[in-house]
Amino acid sequence: MAVISSVFRSGLFKDRVAIVTGGGTGIGQAIALELLYLGCNVTIASRKVDRLEKAAKDMNSRLAKHLNAPLPKLNTFKCNIRSEEEVKQLIRNTVEVHGRLDFLVNNAGGQFLSPAANITLKGWSAVIDTNLTGTFLCCREAYTQYMKENGGTIINIIADMFKGFPLMSHTGAARAGVDNLTKSLAIEWADSGVRVNAVAPGSSIYSDTAAANYGSDDIFSFIKSRVPAKRYGTVEEISAAVCFLLSPAAAFISGETVFVDGGGKLYQNMLDIPDHQRSKAYTWENDVKEQESSGNCGPQSKL
Repeated sequence: MAVISSVFRSGLFKDRVAIVTGGGTGIGQAIALELLYLGCNVTIASRKVDRLEKAAKDMNSRLAKHLNAPLPKLNTFKCNIRSEEEVKQLIRNTVEVHGRLDFLVNNAGGQFLSPAANITLKGWSAVIDTNLTGTFLCCREAYTQYMKENGGTIINIIADMFKGFPLMSHTGAARAGVDNLTKSLAIEWADSGVRVNAVAPGSSIYSDTAAANYGSDDIFSFIKSRVPAKRYGTVEEISAAVCFLLSPAAAFISGETVFVDGGGKLYQNMLDIPDHQRSKAYTWENDVKEQESSGNCGPQSKL
């Protein structure tokens, strides 16, 4: 991904300031890079400092080939969004360095493939704390420390989990919570000039990071067959949706979730149910037979 471009006009976000959590890889890096390309000063945050520094070096190198100096400022900040104090410090540091915070993109998250019956409490709590609680903490601190008095825009990256999320029920539950949080905050914070929206990438959005996380490209090949577009989505397509929602063109949009999934949410579920005989039909006749066989049958009226 050597080229940088955008469907939006040059300098759209000049002198604005954004935080992108999980901005060192995959979707988060694409969002951070396009914001920088459009003139925005960006802080990328993650738990892994080495990954952040490597990403920042790479992004600055690529930006230098496409933009005239001086480049927008790209800062890195180590932050585990599950830590309330680290989140507070992330927002505080960004406002101190730049004097403002216009945009917050809550992209950081994590999950793993597992049948629900096999998820331990530790695994469940880790995913909920990261994807739901971490997003809440970032929203709350961005609002209380700056946006309450100055306005701003928040974008939450969630998932296409609206038909359930089999094999990832922990993140499905967390992302559903963020979807509702998005709607709630859009109402509560409207009088502060704060817009809050969400972007739901389809499971078919491909990145090397995602493929490595799930251990194989096979899962993406399977998912692609269940997408009407019959192709993978790209991280740039997520970034473009985020930049639109951050832009003045979306000034009258708040509390919405934008799906970027090639129509996948309208098509098929990701889990095939095998044929079985475990779903018993209910009829009054069957109900009487069930009571008779259990010895609990009292006087019955024949209809």
